[in-house]
Amino acid sequence: MSERPLHVAVTGLNATDNPAPGVAVIRALHDADPTIRTIGLGYDALDPGIYATDLVRDVFLLPYPSQGLTAFWSRLEYVHHKLGIDVIIPTLDAELPAFLDLEPKLRALGIKTLLPTREQFTLREKGRLTQLGAKSGIRVPATAVVNTIEELSRVHYSVPYPMYVKGLYYGATLAMNLEDATHAFYKVVAQWGIPVVVQTQILGEEFNVVALGDGEGGLVGAVGMKKLMLTDKGKGWAGITVRDPALLEVAQQFMTATKWRGPCEIELMRDSTGHYHLIEINPRFPAWVYLSAGAGMNLPYAAVELALGKKPSISGDYKVGTLFVRISIDQIASITDFQHMVTTGEVSR
Repeated sequence: MSERPLHVAVTGLNATDNPAPGVAVIRALHDADPTIRTIGLGYDALDPGIYATDLVRDVFLLPYPSQGLTAFWSRLEYVHHKLGIDVIIPTLDAELPAFLDLEPKLRALGIKTLLPTREQFTLREKGRLTQLGAKSGIRVPATAVVNTIEELSRVHYSVPYPMYVKGLYYGATLAMNLEDATHAFYKVVAQWGIPVVVQTQILGEEFNVVALGDGEGGLVGAVGMKKLMLTDKGKGWAGITVRDPALLEVAQQFMTATKWRGPCEIELMRDSTGHYHLIEINPRFPAWVYLSAGAGMNLPYAAVELALGKKPSISGDYKVGTLFVRISIDQIASITDFQHMVTTGEVSR
């Protein structure tokens, strides 16, 4: 009897102009091992990744974590009992707290994860970057947390304009003055609630690093990228791999200071003097992570190997000058699949 293929569940199947990382993670896994059976976990019946039939055979809708852990856990348990999940890779900021809470239950079912601890997750939050910078030796722009308009009106004394107004999970609006900041504040509160993070703008070039930590302070692998084209939402539409020892050193400093376990994206600005400033750290793979596989360092597959307790098989280097350019296509789907997603919340092909 042949051995059952590895079953890896991946969340985040949205693939619009502000894509989630799930489709990129699945593509990377299939590049490394075409026998892997990927299970898609989406939140909306129109998530484009649901209908990528060449990538996922089985897709299930999850309730939003905001609906409560009981419903969220019940759905994950159902998927596991139906198909058997060996490893699960969450890819969305807003769902990670739920996965952290449920990690012991997942482990009891035999589902492997590669998640940071709650302390690690908290330390890299946008509102705590100043403390992280002090602990790790990484430069951080002036940053503060505000809860009221009154606090916002005074914050420019410590966080000068122009400043970005950010939600805890997503979104950043540049404010040149208090009027701009007030408008952005209410917009963020309406979408994400309080607190709101403000951060002084650093002029320069934007660089990102996708990195994988072993949970003991070690950097398993990291790929540096410079954005070449942005959407109107500020999201990278094209980028190229670069190598700068100072850039990758920031990733190592973060791992050493936090002993981070799992994937992360480190967003940085390089000023005119060549110094890097930490803008934020996203606690999951970025949407451009397929670039790591294209450049010869397949970090999503390495994460699966680590979760399974194996030594990662990735090489110690990646190819500089590897380019990614996103493309918009019209994906043809079956109305039957859509009906199943709407009525039952699942489809198996």
